[in-house]
Amino acid sequence: MKAKDVMTRYVVSVAPQTPVQEAIARMVGHRVSGMPVVDADGKLVGIVTEGDFVRRVETGTEAPRRRWLELLLGAGERADEYARAHGRTVQDVMASHVVTVGPEASLANVVRLMEEHAIKRVPVVDGGRVVGIVSRADLMFALGQHLGDATKAEASDATIRRRILAEMRRQTWCPFHTVRVGVRDGIVDLQGEIFDERERRALHVLAGNVEGVKRVDDGLVCIGVARGTADT
Repeated sequence: MKAKDVMTRYVVSVAPQTPVQEAIARMVGHRVSGMPVVDADGKLVGIVTEGDFVRRVETGTEAPRRRWLELLLGAGERADEYARAHGRTVQDVMASHVVTVGPEASLANVVRLMEEHAIKRVPVVDGGRVVGIVSRADLMFALGQHLGDATKAEASDATIRRRILAEMRRQTWCPFHTVRVGVRDGIVDLQGEIFDERERRALHVLAGNVEGVKRVDDGLVCIGVARGTADT
């Protein structure tokens, strides 16, 4: 799937000269946590999000003065914090460096950018103009639709077992040589040894996603140290 397939096409945007109070009202009114900032020609010049209003002098949440940071990064960092905490217009508080994608970008690339830059939304730009936006909510909606539309076709037990074993071989985490797979009437029986409890869940997911599988029975024994659960 591509960005154009899941993006929100109606984008709530704001102008750089918009007062902060008005921008906040717009975000609250439209129930969005971030907005592209566009100039008079409709070109993207920045983005403003809820995070830009966290550190504000009005609420007493202005970032404390950190002399060591000024010495390390220079006065520019402190000047930027001051502008964000005291700014009255969107252009004072917005991020001017915006990570964007084109309509043809793959969802894999969109997710990679979200993870690399620790962001929740990516504007979709065509010719410099914002034509949509992909947020985490859009990705969740697309996933929900895909799962809702998915149907499992019937398959013979031999075919199911062959597909499971093939997928197990492709996964580097899978203890292929210590796990035995049996299939009868669409019910998968997993037997053998695993070395981490997290492998159990992954094997259940792997087998359960194969077309024709009705249920996965677990006879696996973990001989490694149990990890992935909270200490008690």
